[in-house]
Amino acid sequence: MINLRIDKKALDCNIARARERGVAIPTFKQMKNPGSIPESVQEKLRSVGLWDINPLNLFRITWKNEPTEHGGLFGDPNFIELPKAITGVDAHIVAMVGKWFPTGCHKVGASFGCLVPRLATGQFDASKQKAVWPSTGNYCRGGAFNSRLLGVYSIAILPQGMSKERFEWLEKVASEIIATPGTESNVKEIFDKTWELRKNRDDVMIFNQFEEMGNHLWHYEVTGNAICEAFEKIRGENGRLAAACFTSGSAGTIGSGDFIKEKHPAAKIAAGEALSCPTLLMNGFGEHEIEGIGDKHVPWIHNVRNTDLVIGIDGFDCLSLLRLFNTPKGREYLSGEAGVPQETIDSLSLLGISGIANALCAIKTAKYYELDSNDYVFTVLTDSASMYLSRINELDEAEGEYTLLKAAFDFGKRIQGARTDFMEELTYRSRKRIHNLKYYTWVEQQGRSAQELDSLWYDYEGSWGAVHRQAEEIDRLIEDFNDKTGLARL
Repeated sequence: MINLRIDKKALDCNIARARERGVAIPTFKQMKNPGSIPESVQEKLRSVGLWDINPLNLFRITWKNEPTEHGGLFGDPNFIELPKAITGVDAHIVAMVGKWFPTGCHKVGASFGCLVPRLATGQFDASKQKAVWPSTGNYCRGGAFNSRLLGVYSIAILPQGMSKERFEWLEKVASEIIATPGTESNVKEIFDKTWELRKNRDDVMIFNQFEEMGNHLWHYEVTGNAICEAFEKIRGENGRLAAACFTSGSAGTIGSGDFIKEKHPAAKIAAGEALSCPTLLMNGFGEHEIEGIGDKHVPWIHNVRNTDLVIGIDGFDCLSLLRLFNTPKGREYLSGEAGVPQETIDSLSLLGISGIANALCAIKTAKYYELDSNDYVFTVLTDSASMYLSRINELDEAEGEYTLLKAAFDFGKRIQGARTDFMEELTYRSRKRIHNLKYYTWVEQQGRSAQELDSLWYDYEGSWGAVHRQAEEIDRLIEDFNDKTGLARL
């Protein structure tokens, strides 16, 4: 469960700081249903840009922002459907759009879910402590953004091999940046740095997305609810929510699968990973290019018992499709020879590298289960192509000019020709095998107990269910916090 013990002295400091900075905090209820946000807040948001460093943007931590970069309010969940002309399958492939969050990425919600319980209880003292955000990229961006809104000193940790766009953005927002060795799959090096900070600095608090149940809870409550709402909006008379597919980074987003299964018990939940670092599939290791996910361990907050399918995704397929979707020659081929509707082509910039991996997971799942036109497969687009344009330039330098012939190859082989190899439908024993891998990271290295590990497997109601039931209690703490700042309605 999330620790909700109150530290009154620090809580009073947080309340005073929020009052001084004019910071009101949204509840889970408001993030799920932003229509319940006070009209006075909504009116002020009309003059605030989506990425502005403005405390009001905390109220835009929702899947339901108007898709505009300035002054938008709220509507239905943001999603796009990828048609058969591009996916090659009869099933509906539906992707929730992360671009329309502050920072352009839904990880700002995950970092909120980790920070707010400690802020609203006083376990984190915003006036004295520094917030550490260990990440493979987007989570530390969200953490730095939320920290900046609250006037908190932030330390962003991410691998040095991440895209230059991420570092350029962080240089403007984070208080401090630490680049660790390696790339996406070098999560152990990130953990080692957090232990070094714990030893050498007594003013830091680590918000580790890979183990923070606030990350899981935010996605269970907010992402799960948004996916189910989107499905109800488009399902038609005979629609079935057949599956939801998410690449496993911190395993936060896959927490929405718990909510989905409660509403649609027959739905399959699939976890994707980089084929060149097949930890879930083969207990394997390696390097990969899918920015936005991390490997070589199983996150503490991954509820493996609710995972039905594991899928390996080729990282080079994702990079090649990024180029197909975002270059003139690629789009020329899609609109001409491939016959993809222009509306779909215009939306392809909404897919970042991990979003492309998620879309491939959904297509492979539809093929594996032989889904038809009554079936809906959901996934998420964590961020958009804007964070990865330098990768396209790097490919051009390495491989030469992108041509219609290369576009045809990428379209035919990497998306329409996606195969059902490197997939495993999980049995009880194979789920337990993956779950047991947590021991080596979390018990041997990170200080968790074997008893806690067993509880995650054997006691759903006492572990995962208990966390899910904490949303209302956290909302009460947030409401009390806002009442005491005097900013409950701004």
